Order: sequence, then structure tokens, then C-alpha cells
Amino acid sequence: MKHLYLVFFFIGISLSAQIKGVVKDSITGKPIPYANIWVENENIGASTEENGEFVIHTNPNKNLIFTALGFEKKTLKASQTQVVKLASKSYQLDDVVIFKKKETKIIEIGKSKNAIYQAFDNGPRIDVKYFPYLLRYQKTKFIKQVTVETDSKIESATVKIHFYSVDANGFPGEELLTKDFVVTVPNGVVKNIFNVSDFNMRMPKKGLFVGFEKLIIEKNKSETTLTNFNTNVTSTKKYYSPLVLYNLEERDFLFTFSGGKWNKEIQYDNANLPIKRMVYEPAINLILTN
Repeated sequence: MKHLYLVFFFIGISLSAQIKGVVKDSITGKPIPYANIWVENENIGASTEENGEFVIHTNPNKNLIFTALGFEKKTLKASQTQVVKLASKSYQLDDVVIFKKKETKIIEIGKSKNAIYQAFDNGPRIDVKYFPYLLRYQKTKFIKQVTVETDSKIESATVKIHFYSVDANGFPGEELLTKDFVVTVPNGVVKNIFNVSDFNMRMPKKGLFVGFEKLIIEKNKSETTLTNFNTNVTSTKKYYSPLVLYNLEERDFLFTFSGGKWNKEIQYDNANLPIKRMVYEPAINLILTN
């Protein structure tokens, strides 16, 4: 029985391990900062640091999914990720057209009727907000700014903002930008306004999704010590800034990105028909101009 106990003990401790590695460009060998690492089909994720290095805790036999804007997605066993090389994605380049903007008219879209905001930790997942296309946007078809409401415990927390097209199934599709839009947010509860005029984006006729990604990196990490007064045992809790603020809205469904894929959260009635429900939607708005 002693030998059986030892066998079970080693199996138990091997279920989770600290996986360390670095993500690089397969052609240049340069590190890829702020790439996404996901445990397949689980809400466990991490981000690469500026030097391409990452740390994630998972079973070495689990699959890790690596994604980065401008690179092909790659799936590997966690035990085989000491050096991960991502291949550059080839794009069909369209003719570059510079549109003359007047910027004499501005409208803000996406404003919530519910003025009550709530901030909570959404973990490593990416939450998005859908902006449908309306005919009245023809007069203000350029995306000038994006606003995001955040609550940060640190100064200059680093995040990514994503703009996704709508695919044939209504899911978030291809990214509308060809490079990461990385921004910083200040300490406290703030309505952040980011200028995206230089990207020359127009409101797509099928609408678009805008997402907020909190980077799981050392720079964004904070720690607090908690004590269980019943057992007098102390523990350290890690959390990452910033928190994004959410509105409670009535929607048919909600999309989130976790486990390396998009997930559609939908609720059905007793007749198995989809119904509207109250969901937490990130407090993101767009400012359009002409």
C-alpha cells in the first residue's frame, strides 16, 4: 500500500504545473509581445510579456492555443511550448484609398439607457459589444473614437482594443485592424477616449463587434494578502488591472472569447426557442464622424 500511495501522489502533483515559454516570429525570430495563450476549451489564459515570454499554470498534457494579430493560430501540447514560433499571416492587400473626412458632424453610438455601471473581474476572456449598422450612419460613416469605461487599481494599465467584422454566422469574424491597438488606462474609474481616426475605418454594412482585452502580464498584476480568521491561514490573491465597467442590458445573446474560441451564450424557453435576457455588456461606445 505504501508504493500505491506514492504512485497516486506523483500523479496528483503532475496534474498542474507552471508552464514557461517564449513566443517568437518564425521568420525574424523576434519575440511577439501581448500574444494570447489559452488552455483549449477552458477559461484559463495568459498573455506574453513585451519580451515574448509567458507563464501559465495547467496540466502539461493539455493543449495550449496561441494567437496573435498578424500570425497564424497554433495549437501545441503544454509540455512542448518552451519556444513557440508563429508563422506570419498573409493578407490580401486592397488598394489604399484615403478618404477625405470633413469631421463637421459627430455622433456617439452604443450609449446605454441604463446609467448604472458595475465593475467586476471577467478573468482572461475577451468580451465584445455588437454595434449594428443603421442607415442614418451614412452621414457619419467614419469611426473616429472608441470609449471604454474602466476601473484600474494601478497607473497606466495596458490593454488591447479589438475591432471585429461579422462573419456569415453572425459571430465575431476577422479583425478589422492589421496590427494590435494597445492602449493604457489611468488609475481610478475613468471614461477613456481613444482616437482611431488614423486607421481610416468605416462602419461596415453588417455592423461590427468591439472587444476589450485585459492583458495578463506582470505590469498589470497586483497582489493582496487575505487571512482566514477561522483557520488563521494567510494566502495571496493575484488580480490584474483594469476592470472594465459593464451595463446590464436586454439581449438575445452574448459573445465571449475564451478557451481559444468564440462562445455564444444564449438562453432558451421551455419550447426551446431563444429568449431575450439581461446580460452584462461592456461599457464601450463608438464616436462616428463624417
